[in-house]
Amino acid sequence: MLLCKPLLLIAGSLCLAACSLVAPKFERPTLSVIGIEMVNGNLLQQNFRVKLNIQNPNDRAIPVTGIKATLSVGGDTIAEGQNDRAFVVPANGDIDFDMMISANMALALLKLANKMDQQGESIEYEVTGAAQIDSAFLHDLPFHQTGSFPLKGFH
Repeated sequence: MLLCKPLLLIAGSLCLAACSLVAPKFERPTLSVIGIEMVNGNLLQQNFRVKLNIQNPNDRAIPVTGIKATLSVGGDTIAEGQNDRAFVVPANGDIDFDMMISANMALALLKLANKMDQQGESIEYEVTGAAQIDSAFLHDLPFHQTGSFPLKGFH
């Protein structure tokens, strides 16, 4: 019996070491904003189409169950959106997809007018959010990207 316990410990350690060698390697996918376009709107609401890209460096497909995003202009949040349409990012591949986000146009115009008085020829924007992933290795894939809108034509 005394010899049995050390042998079981050694056998268990060898099994754990073997499992770690066989365990699949998982690299974090990258999500980036590749475009923002104002689609339509009225005095109360403005709709933006945000085009995103997910690159999957892994040897297995990644199921995405939804995405949430927020658009800030000049440091002020002006739009938010959520997309619950599921899709799959192929193994060792990438996929482009669109989502709509909506702004309160009156509030956005007030904030934008204030920023335009303080800015030069452009105004900074920031898109943040996360994709919800249905995976044992990853549940949320956050993203953050900044850029600028030209102010020509807005004055």
